[in-house]
Amino acid sequence: MRRIDAISAAALLGLSLALGGCSYRPLYATPENGVGVTAQLSQVSVAEQKSRAGQLVRNELMSGFNGGTDGSLLLKMAPAEKTQGVSSLAFEKTERHRYRLTIAYELVDVRTGEALTKGTSFSNVPYDTVEEPVADLRAAESARERAAREVAQDLRLRLASFLSTRNS
Repeated sequence: MRRIDAISAAALLGLSLALGGCSYRPLYATPENGVGVTAQLSQVSVAEQKSRAGQLVRNELMSGFNGGTDGSLLLKMAPAEKTQGVSSLAFEKTERHRYRLTIAYELVDVRTGEALTKGTSFSNVPYDTVEEPVADLRAAESARERAAREVAQDLRLRLASFLSTRNS
């Protein structure tokens, strides 16, 4: 019985020593140079958007970036929206739809004009219509808002991840 305890203790000690040397660090922690991801995100301004979906994503991002408007980095976005009927039954008044929001983005250094990173993010949100015009419009708008929140969250995480590794 004591031998098992000794082996367990040795394994635990070995594991703690191995993990103590790993390079893990929290994403939003302030590094040794003092410039954390939160401060870097506040330097990102988001380009004006023409579509409603683009405006919703922009508003979510600006809130998450602590209102960055005149930063040294500019996030350009190109939103694309698509609504697709998923299912419908002939004897039912309810139809199922899928709203897809895709955002192609590019983070640009304002001073040099250099593209630092770019990519695509998307969200698929289902919603139902019930042949009531106001309810159907509200369901579609709610799907657009949910998709915008999801895409903005994904973009914020992608940019935070990029910025955290850029200067390290």
